[in-house]
Amino acid sequence: MARKKRDEEEDGQSRSSRRPIWRGSLSFGLVNVPVRLFSATSSHDVHFHEYQAKTGQRIRHKRVAEKSGREVPYDQIVKGYEVSRGRVVLLDPKEIQALEPRRSRTVEIEQFVNLEDIDPMIWDATYYLGPGDAGGAKSYELLRRAMEESGKVAIGRFVMRSKEYLVTVRPLNNGLVLETMHFSDEIRPQDQVVELDRAVKVKPNEMKLAQQLIEALSADWDHARFVDTFRDRVTELIEKKAKGHTIEVEEAPPEQKQVVDLMQALKASLGGNNGRSTPVRAQRAPPRRGGGRTRGQRPRRQGRSVATSPGSPGG
Repeated sequence: MARKKRDEEEDGQSRSSRRPIWRGSLSFGLVNVPVRLFSATSSHDVHFHEYQAKTGQRIRHKRVAEKSGREVPYDQIVKGYEVSRGRVVLLDPKEIQALEPRRSRTVEIEQFVNLEDIDPMIWDATYYLGPGDAGGAKSYELLRRAMEESGKVAIGRFVMRSKEYLVTVRPLNNGLVLETMHFSDEIRPQDQVVELDRAVKVKPNEMKLAQQLIEALSADWDHARFVDTFRDRVTELIEKKAKGHTIEVEEAPPEQKQVVDLMQALKASLGGNNGRSTPVRAQRAPPRRGGGRTRGQRPRRQGRSVATSPGSPGG
């Protein structure tokens, strides 16, 4: 039941994903390459509505004025910014619209850089770029192949949905992808967030064991191997309750005590004997039964829905 609904939603997303969300061109120098932009990712989160526990009545959220408690029509609502405690500046929608970047049908390429110079944390959301029309196929392929052979990627800007984006355009397989990027002031400096002790000394035998553990857990990357087991357990729970099954929530297993001694932890991970025994191979943990929420995971709100995933990408 729940799986069927999810399959139907995924089928609908698949059909809609074939429609471009933006049409335009890549522009650099005097060259214009017609392109179409497609979503590269889709959310498979399970979304919930809110209901009153005793009556099962649907919960509705209304926009009400803070003091009067009366509902306010949408056309009477404006945006505001609290510049200081108790002092708010109200902004008219037309004032905000006047500041929005002009809509453009061009990705303005400003420079080409080495791909390895870009840290992946700068990227935000991923989109596929396809040729804009049959006539632009050659210029599209020429740009893709030139970047692939040079090891360079394009950095540019474009406007979509009234917002300007900094982007990377890079080759992927036989096509191109566009990655939206965070601006530099949106990245928090690591040394201002995390306290790191640069004076830590590592012994050679500790380094050797650490490298042995890394080697023991090394494998070829297979993205399909990693699945959202929490989402699957939620879907299974919904199906069981829809069939009238009684759900017994199991208690979470006790947390394992942390091993303070680094050498002891490394040896234990390798199976003892200084790593000479058969290495431990990475295995996917089996799904927990019982349907209870896993520790440290909370549904997140998306508008009026609640998603099962604890985090999300933009797009």
